[in-house]
Amino acid sequence: MSVRQIRLFGDPVLRSKCDPIVPGDPKAAALIADLIETVEVPGRAGVAANQIGVGQRAFSYNVDGVVGYIINPVLAEVSGEPELVDEGCLSVPGFYFPRMRYPYARVTGIDLDGNPVELAGDGLMAQALQHETDHLDGHLFIEGLEPTAKRDAMRLIRQSEWWA
Repeated sequence: MSVRQIRLFGDPVLRSKCDPIVPGDPKAAALIADLIETVEVPGRAGVAANQIGVGQRAFSYNVDGVVGYIINPVLAEVSGEPELVDEGCLSVPGFYFPRMRYPYARVTGIDLDGNPVELAGDGLMAQALQHETDHLDGHLFIEGLEPTAKRDAMRLIRQSEWWA
């Protein structure tokens, strides 16, 4: 397996809702291995399958030294008063923008064997769970910015070296 290239904002795969993975799908193990290797690159907290060009519902995470994955995640619970946090994205490299996120999140899904998986946490883990689930639903974090911040963010993104 390998570290995969991250798709950048503007790539249509990032705007498409990902399809569920059928438990036991032989291609799923290779996808998960690639997601794990890709998220292990230093400085990465999460990678959604569509960020590596695969329109299937899975993501990997790397938070506080714990690396893992979940298949077919569903955002089951968020709680607390939403907080303004600086958020970045591998698909929007080099930028962090203030965005509202819940301080606690919980997702449910399955592992490669079809066993139930539940991930929950606060702080960075909560942010990652919300962020990666959004990716799988075809949403980028900049969509959740306040209108003025979003306008400013889009201006900066269009001026970046990587913008096509």
